[in-house]
Amino acid sequence: MRLQSLEIHTVAPPPPGWGGRYWTFVKLTTDDGITGWGECYAATVGPTAMKAVIEDVFARHMEGENPENVEMMFRRAYSAGFTQRPDPTVMGAFSGLEIACWDILGKARDRPVWALLGGMMNPRIRSYTYLYPDPARPSPDFWVDPALAAEAAAKRVAEGFTAVKFDPAGPYTLRGGHEPAMSDIARSAAFCKAIREAVGDRADLLFGTHGQFTTGGAIRLGQALEPYNPLWYEEPIPPDNLLEFAEVARAVRIPLATGERLTTKAEFSALLRTGGARILQPALGRVGGIWEAKKISAMAECFNVQMAPHLYAGPIEWAANVHLAASIPNLLMAETIEQGGDFHLALIRKSIRWEEGYILAPEAPGLGIEVDEDLIRAHPYTGDKLHLEMQEAPCDYAKGNRFEGGAPSSET
Repeated sequence: MRLQSLEIHTVAPPPPGWGGRYWTFVKLTTDDGITGWGECYAATVGPTAMKAVIEDVFARHMEGENPENVEMMFRRAYSAGFTQRPDPTVMGAFSGLEIACWDILGKARDRPVWALLGGMMNPRIRSYTYLYPDPARPSPDFWVDPALAAEAAAKRVAEGFTAVKFDPAGPYTLRGGHEPAMSDIARSAAFCKAIREAVGDRADLLFGTHGQFTTGGAIRLGQALEPYNPLWYEEPIPPDNLLEFAEVARAVRIPLATGERLTTKAEFSALLRTGGARILQPALGRVGGIWEAKKISAMAECFNVQMAPHLYAGPIEWAANVHLAASIPNLLMAETIEQGGDFHLALIRKSIRWEEGYILAPEAPGLGIEVDEDLIRAHPYTGDKLHLEMQEAPCDYAKGNRFEGGAPSSET
C-alpha cells in the first residue's frame, strides 16, 4: 500500500461562518484505492500559497510512501531544508496529510483510529463550545453585552454542556502584548459575573483572550476574574514567549490553558518545563498531526497536565480531535462548534454524534466520518484572505474594543 495521489479542497462555510473564513481539506488515495481525509489548520499564507505548500510536502516527503510510516514522514517534513525546528506552515500542511494517513490505516484494518492509538479510554468525550449569538437574532452587541452572553450560556447548559467559553477582553491585535483597557477588565469581570449567575455550579467558565496581553496586563485581568472561579484562563499572553506563561501562572489563581498556536512537541515540551500551563490545547491540523498530539499528551501526563484539543476549523479536524481524545487518559474536554455545527455536520453527513454535552467516539473504520464531496465542491473559497486575521489598530483606551468571535460576519 503506497500513497499515490492528492486532492486539496478549500471550503468556505456559509454565514455566520463559525469555524473561520475557510477550511483546507486534503484527500489522499493509495495505489490500492483506499482514500483518507485530513484537514490543515495552519493558514499563515493565503489559500493559493498554502495549496502549493501542501502539494510540495506531499510530493517531497510522502508520495509513494507506505502510510504506516508516519514517524518517518514526520521526520522528513520536520527536518526539511536543514531545519529540524517547528514551522507552523509546513507542519500545518503535514498535519492534514498525516491525519489522512490515519484515516487510510483505519480503513485498511477495518478499525477506528482510536483503536490504533492504544485503544479506548473515553467513549464519551466531554465537550465545550464558544458562546455564539442566535442566528435568528444576530446582533453585534452580543460580543460586548454580559446579559446576552449569560442568556446564551444558560441555553447551552440546558442542552447539556458543562462548560462554555467566551472572550470579551478586547482587540485581537497584531501588535503583541498590550495592557488591557480598564473598560476591558470591567467588561470581562461583568461577563464572568453574569454567566456565573446564569449557570451556577452547572457549568465551568472558560475565559479566552487570544494572547493579547503583556505579562503584567494578563496578571491584572486574571486577578479580576478570580472571584468567578473560571476553569481556565486561555492564552493570556502571546505564544511567542513561553517563559512568561510561568510568571502569569504564579500570580493568578486560575489554571492557564494554551496551545492552539503552538506546533510540535518541541514547543509544548518547553511550555511544560516552565510549569506555566495546566491545560494544553493543541490544534491537530497544525501541531503535527494525530501521532504528534499523542506524544504531547503523553508528555503532559508526566506533568499532571490535562488535554483539551482546540477546534476553530472544520469537521475533519474535529474528527481527528475526537479520536485522540478517545485514546488518552489525561483528557479534560474537547472543543466543538455548538452541538457539532450545522454545516460541519452536513459535510460529514452527521457521522459524529453529540449527546447531552458529550461527543460519542465513532465506531466506524478510520476517522469514522462520511465526507460529502458534492457539498464540499459546492462551497469553494475563491478569495485570497487568511483563515483568521488580526487587526492592525491598537487597543482603544478611550472608545472601547470589540472582538466578534473570529467570524468574518461583515463578508458576503
